[in-house]
Amino acid sequence: MNRFQDILSFVRVAELGGFTAAAKALSSSTSAVTKSVTRLEEGLGVQLLHRTTRRMHLTEYGAEYYERCRQILIDLDEAEGSIREANIAPSGQVRIALPPSFGRMTVIPALPEFYERYPNVVLDLCLKSQTANPIEGGFDLVVHSGRLADSRLINRILVRGAQKTVAAPSYIERYGKPETPADLDRHNCIVGAFGPNWHFRGVDGGDEVIRVSGCLTTDSGDILREAAMTGLGISQATWWLFRDEMRRGLLVPLLEEYEIEADPIAIVFPANRRTPAKVRAVVDFLLKITRSSAA
Repeated sequence: MNRFQDILSFVRVAELGGFTAAAKALSSSTSAVTKSVTRLEEGLGVQLLHRTTRRMHLTEYGAEYYERCRQILIDLDEAEGSIREANIAPSGQVRIALPPSFGRMTVIPALPEFYERYPNVVLDLCLKSQTANPIEGGFDLVVHSGRLADSRLINRILVRGAQKTVAAPSYIERYGKPETPADLDRHNCIVGAFGPNWHFRGVDGGDEVIRVSGCLTTDSGDILREAAMTGLGISQATWWLFRDEMRRGLLVPLLEEYEIEADPIAIVFPANRRTPAKVRAVVDFLLKITRSSAA
């Protein structure tokens, strides 16, 4: 027990920046927390903290040890929470940020099934074109398209697939098909949220970037897809946005031999706290409905 208390004291000191603040958080005394950290350092045979009268910071050993100990405490909290909640039905509000097209096409049609399984969970759906950080947005989780650089976040991949370039049959009949990415210079392109620089696989296997232009720019996936179906021009986005229309022949894939993999669609949530049962229920459900939709 002393070893666990020593580790907990060290982690809180590292997180809160001092012994007094850590003692307050642990409902302990400053001297007790100081003794815990000193005892830990003596047992390990290394100095974990540099202490001065003005500031305290982690040593190189301390930084590495902190990351490992922090994860152990997170895992322990998760394990205890899972056991406590094992026989309790998920309940409460879950605040989610979703790309509008993903929410409308994938999540909303599945809501009756969700509420049949989880009648005590209340979903607060916020449709946003691009929100990457649930911590800053006050969300329990975010469905995000793109890569993550924030180490405070973890993600579960929902969908992977190709970056599709598409047009309606009526557009192709009138203007023809581009045979290479460079041919897009002669076509009207509908520019989406990721901008006019469209990416393709080059002849050498590398990345080829083509800057396109056209009469319409939009940050809405729904508008991008609907405009393409009217025959207005050529669009590019992840295959997920166009999947139903391609299956029905309303949109035709172009330049398939030059396709690259699109950024994945993933569920993003904070890594530094235990995931409640209500949030795990939403994560599991999103994984289920995206896999069944992609089949």
